[in-house]
Amino acid sequence: MKSLIAAALLASLLALSPGARAQSATAPVDSIVAVINEDVILRSELDRAVANILAQFNSSQQQLPPRDVLEKQVLERLVMLRLQVARAKDSGIRVSDAEVQQAVAGIATQNKMTADELRARLVTEGIGYEEFVANLRDEMLVQRLRQRFIQSRVQVSEGEVDQLLATRDIGNKEVHLAMIQVALPEGATPAQIREGAEKINGIKSAIERGEMDFRSAAVRYSQAGNALEGGEIGWRGIDAIPPAFATLIRNLQPGQITEPVRGASGFQIIQLVDVREAQAQKVTQYNAQDILVRTSDVVSVEQARQKIQALRDRIAAGEDFAKVAKESSDDTLTRAKGGDMGWFQIDQWGGAVANQLQQLADGELSPVFQSDAGFHLIKRLGKREQDVTDENRRNQARSIIGERKGDEEYERFLRQLRSEAFVESRLAGG
Repeated sequence: MKSLIAAALLASLLALSPGARAQSATAPVDSIVAVINEDVILRSELDRAVANILAQFNSSQQQLPPRDVLEKQVLERLVMLRLQVARAKDSGIRVSDAEVQQAVAGIATQNKMTADELRARLVTEGIGYEEFVANLRDEMLVQRLRQRFIQSRVQVSEGEVDQLLATRDIGNKEVHLAMIQVALPEGATPAQIREGAEKINGIKSAIERGEMDFRSAAVRYSQAGNALEGGEIGWRGIDAIPPAFATLIRNLQPGQITEPVRGASGFQIIQLVDVREAQAQKVTQYNAQDILVRTSDVVSVEQARQKIQALRDRIAAGEDFAKVAKESSDDTLTRAKGGDMGWFQIDQWGGAVANQLQQLADGELSPVFQSDAGFHLIKRLGKREQDVTDENRRNQARSIIGERKGDEEYERFLRQLRSEAFVESRLAGG
């Protein structure tokens, strides 16, 4: 069974919480392996992060790079994570305790565990629960930093979506990919380019001779951010990958690899792990009307409950739902339309509404119920199975364009973040 941490939170294993850092600082044998602006990474932190990686590859450690190379890889990951967390905090991004606990509960659920079983599993893997939670918070901060940055920098127009759909076949095939990258610095010299080309060709030859599999080669040699995950990219639509690779991949069979290709970050080899056909996409949609009464400083919970119950009594006695909604609903999204919510998927309006919809028949009026927004009353009007393939194709095209733009913008941001930071490695040869 794969390590729970590997499945749920590999990236955050590479960071230790401030509390853990402080604890490590008390150890008399500890030393500083890197200075980052006004922060430091301790030898105990690096050793712990490397030990976590070794644990993930317990059965195939011979395929890992030499210890000194692995330490440099892991240290760079620690540096970049620390820089991103610091920038997120400086930007006012916060993750509440409740949000972290919700994420922990989600990890436990995904792994079919209770919260107590998760704690016990962490103990067996040598991970303190508080450390795990702190690392998870940092990872969530980084995710929000990336999301905020991309949202502020990347826009996709309907014209771009139309153009992509007109020129490329979107949504018919998905590919599972992995990558090995030999990085080149910006403004690489001819000698550096030559050296990179020789290295990537040597890696490809070693794979083709059967000296190691692609995943092991990625862990050992790749300089991409996903190296320690075996170069895993995951499932992507064929059009969600850079055009330079798309043509090469179309001619591959599962398990085969591309010729080395030079991209913006260096030389890369892509492996086509598997292929699958995209299926027609149908969803269950509901049509309903709603009335909402909110609580406020001047409207107590009980007053709101009594008001909406009175509205329900009027509708149950024969008054028109739309008329009552226009007069009395606090839902600004639906009030002008007589409470009409349109056609939507079950979870679009939240769990409380979803629970009621599943219990109602078409034409039936719900009892009064409460959500975070206030007190609700809904009337289910219909239910249908809707083919959303075309809609999803547009969304997929929009996502492809957005992901490409977002990846490029965030990669530039990370390079800038790294170049602007004071980073001193104290590893031998670092």
